[in-house]
Amino acid sequence: MKVTYNTETDTLRIILTDAVIDESDEDKPGVVLDYDAAGNVVDMEILDASKRMDIPDTVEYTVVG
Repeated sequence: MKVTYNTETDTLRIILTDAVIDESDEDKPGVVLDYDAAGNVVDMEILDASKRMDIPDTVEYTVVG
């Protein structure tokens, strides 16, 4: 998994796999899910991230279990 934040476009992207994106869907305004040919989620993009979260340029990651 990889997380990127682009300050120029104010976009936060959570990349789950390196699979080729076959389809994108903006189910909710500003949240784009990208899918591979099998329908698995490849990544998620949050547009206007600084308006949707307090500090988009910091990430906390925890493994539970």
